[in-house]
Amino acid sequence: MSSKAGAIHTIADGLIIAATLLSPVIAVQVTRFLDDRNEVRGRKLSIFKTLMATRAYNVSWAHVEALNRIDLEFEKQKRKEKEVIDAWKAYHDLLNNDQLSADQWATRRVDLLVELLHKMAIVLKYDFDKTHIKNSSYAPRIHSDIDAQQAEIRKKTIELLAGQRSLPIEVTSLRDNKNS
Repeated sequence: MSSKAGAIHTIADGLIIAATLLSPVIAVQVTRFLDDRNEVRGRKLSIFKTLMATRAYNVSWAHVEALNRIDLEFEKQKRKEKEVIDAWKAYHDLLNNDQLSADQWATRRVDLLVELLHKMAIVLKYDFDKTHIKNSSYAPRIHSDIDAQQAEIRKKTIELLAGQRSLPIEVTSLRDNKNS
């Protein structure tokens, strides 16, 4: 065997040994990278799914929590994710705006929420157009009726406890304790 063939054989053996030793390390690193990437995507998906599920109930605790997690999970350094953050900022600014009439505010709120959800759908590779996002949620009327009734009960109870409201009492019969 020539020295050139021996050198090639030795290099090949060295590469086989190195590959054998490094393969588990590389496999673990690749697995960790993929797991981390899936976890990040999972957190973004959780926000998106919560917002989509609660878009008709924008005052629900879950909806508000999901909105407040956007800044934590979406990255400004990625162009499409920055668009999500920018859409959230515009929506957030409106939510804290009391300069518009109630009708203007409500219409603008829906438009900005739809824009935010659409930007998130693009990042997460969901094929939802704005019309679908805006019109495909279901919110039974009874839910808003119950919410309004509960708000009224809370308001009047607070007024009663604060002494701003009295509790009407009607006497329907008087019993004479002496004749009992």
